[in-house]
Amino acid sequence: MTPGPVELVIFDCDGVLIDSERLAVRVDVAMLAELGWPLTEAEVIERFVGRSDRDTRAAIETQLGHPLPAGWDERVNGLYRAAFAAELTPVEGIVEALEQITLATCIASSGTHDHLRFTLGLTGLYDRFAGRIFSAEDVREGKPAPDLFLHAAQSMGVDPDRCVVVEDSRSGVLAARAAGMRVFAFSGGLTPGALLTGPGTVVFAEMHELPGLLDAEIGRRQV
Repeated sequence: MTPGPVELVIFDCDGVLIDSERLAVRVDVAMLAELGWPLTEAEVIERFVGRSDRDTRAAIETQLGHPLPAGWDERVNGLYRAAFAAELTPVEGIVEALEQITLATCIASSGTHDHLRFTLGLTGLYDRFAGRIFSAEDVREGKPAPDLFLHAAQSMGVDPDRCVVVEDSRSGVLAARAAGMRVFAFSGGLTPGALLTGPGTVVFAEMHELPGLLDAEIGRRQV
């Protein structure tokens, strides 16, 4: 089936709009080591980047064989917030790219709504998407399940085959494909491009490329 014309661009947040993943992974490595589960940054990226807090916590507890200590979430979130407040910036080139995109846009992120308000607010991006921000908290299954992207499309009143997704994680790319949406996979962050390639996916390394890629996709669907 030929997909319909592009009507909606769905953005992931962490690693696509805001350069948060580098900071979060640094915190994750330190905290997992404290728990007795030493992982490298590459291992943390492959296992957890793009996954919801809910799914990440479940995976850690399964590995440890017991629940996380009381107050653990509050402690880790405090470390995240301190790192973000000190160092968080938009992904290089994303502001300029957003200014060139004329299609409807929204966010579908594995982060909580509280995280999204805080981090997007820090980087000056919140008002660009206010009222069009969807979280893994809104659905039963987070990425790599398609639920969040399908929820975003339905909420925006757009059929899935008329949506494209901008992602940077393996879990997110898999979720977009499962939702029947074409993917533009950003390899300029932490996840290597080799983990993002696959059907219905265009891998790109610089955000300034994105508007041209979207224009090309629009033109392709009009042929």
